[in-house]
Amino acid sequence: MDEGALSLLCDPATHERLELFRESRSHGGERFFLVNPRSGQRFPIREGIPCFLEPSEVSESNRKYQKFYDRIAPGYDAAVRLYSFFSRRSLKQMRQGYLDEIEMKETGRVLEVSVGTGLNIPFFPRTVEFYGLDISWGMLQRCRRNLRRWGRTAQLFLGAAEALPFQDEVFDVVFHFGGINFFSDRSRAIMEMIRVAKPGAKIVISDETEKHVKSRYEKVPVAGKYFRNRKETVSAPIALVPASMLDVRLKEFREGRIYCLTFRKPQICSLP
Repeated sequence: MDEGALSLLCDPATHERLELFRESRSHGGERFFLVNPRSGQRFPIREGIPCFLEPSEVSESNRKYQKFYDRIAPGYDAAVRLYSFFSRRSLKQMRQGYLDEIEMKETGRVLEVSVGTGLNIPFFPRTVEFYGLDISWGMLQRCRRNLRRWGRTAQLFLGAAEALPFQDEVFDVVFHFGGINFFSDRSRAIMEMIRVAKPGAKIVISDETEKHVKSRYEKVPVAGKYFRNRKETVSAPIALVPASMLDVRLKEFREGRIYCLTFRKPQICSLP
């Protein structure tokens, strides 16, 4: 665990700071935990990835889509490449709409909520500190493989967007692509992104529109069952952005298949 990363972490329930704890095993070897010294709550570090989510803590829609992404993780990157080929667009062209909205700099801390297999990471300068969180262990494993293949580094975490394990106001860039449409609590996830962003930071949230979900996802064999017969249609969560946020904007790209919601955290921001 990188000491710089450790200083940014907190208990996602209480926001209290954590300490690194090493435990020797009776049969040899050792394992590591992050510990809340006040409560004694322990969070395991599994294969180098801190885990802030127990299976029993995953609720409602999150559990459904956690299983979905774990299931598709092995073939996810291949599916993206195939879709890119038939669309006659490069991966960067497919994602250009929201990448252009991110205020990238050569340095600083970047948080991607729902990092998936990490396909956005190569578009950032190598000099930034990149942090990625996802609810799917399968996707994080693929992300770690990709990082080794690309010769890149990033700090990865298993956790929920509704309870980020980071201190207040520590990230220069916070963004999300794909997933928030089906979060259990979209409002809470947005509030958490705001909480961990530095004052003045721009927050970018992008996902597929109802048009894309109906025309693509619902028709995919096997995977389509996760998207058919939904209680609600997909809509951009612009109404969930607190009134205190600045420069709130919503636009669509790729022929109305993707929406991009952006806003800026004010220099002085009080959250409930």
